Amino acid sequence: MPHYIASYWLHDLSPIIVKLGPLTLRWYGVFFISGFIFAYFIFKKLIRQKLFRFPVEQVDNLLLYLLVSVVIGARLLYVLVYSESYNVYFQYPWKVFAVWEGGLSFHGGLLGIVFLGLWISKKIKISYLHFADIVSLVSPLGLGFGRLGNFMNGELYGREAHIPWAIIFPQGGNIPRHPSQLYESLFEGFLLFIILWLCRKRLHNQGFIFTLFLFLYGTFRFTIEFFRQPDSQMGFYFGFLSMGQILCLFMIASAVALTYRLSSKPA
Repeated sequence: MPHYIASYWLHDLSPIIVKLGPLTLRWYGVFFISGFIFAYFIFKKLIRQKLFRFPVEQVDNLLLYLLVSVVIGARLLYVLVYSESYNVYFQYPWKVFAVWEGGLSFHGGLLGIVFLGLWISKKIKISYLHFADIVSLVSPLGLGFGRLGNFMNGELYGREAHIPWAIIFPQGGNIPRHPSQLYESLFEGFLLFIILWLCRKRLHNQGFIFTLFLFLYGTFRFTIEFFRQPDSQMGFYFGFLSMGQILCLFMIASAVALTYRLSSKPA
């Protein structure tokens, strides 16, 4: 547990659960996989309830496709947008795939799932919006667990704060900061999942859950980014916006545009 010193908490948690020779089990990896495990059982439940029109025998393959598309999309967008320098990737091209060195972008993972949905909808012959609704319904769980992994790593911490629950992260200097990873885990993850789950009966209204996910995640993330320290290599745009906030504005705008398109369709 973090230690309480000088009126603030000190983050001294180890990111490693256990190390056996060359094998290292990390909290981030456990949390990351936990999201997919929960997704597996939720998919099965929705199929049994006839809310997810997907072959039950293909769920294992679907989880594998999701895992690969999320990792590839998240890594590629990080390399293209958030990387400090492209030179290292020109010199060592294999580092583009070195996800174990850190560097994943949620918005890239989202794009990976979008393209996967286009392929899956044609392969299984289901509606793209139906697939997007179902994946959007379970995605917040993965996001919530993922942010807990970031917290255990002591990374993606918040801005300076002088509040009772501020934490001093070793990677952030001797400065008390917002535990923004926990804010994101709560709002963008578990609270968002609860909201969408309570709306699951609207799955017959194709596109509703997907649109709600885009709007709420974008809104929650945009707001919490004001408490999160921006990436050092990126800084602020227009003097006050982070790259994450700019990408979230695109999500919110997409949700508004999709809502207008769906509402304008003839009944």
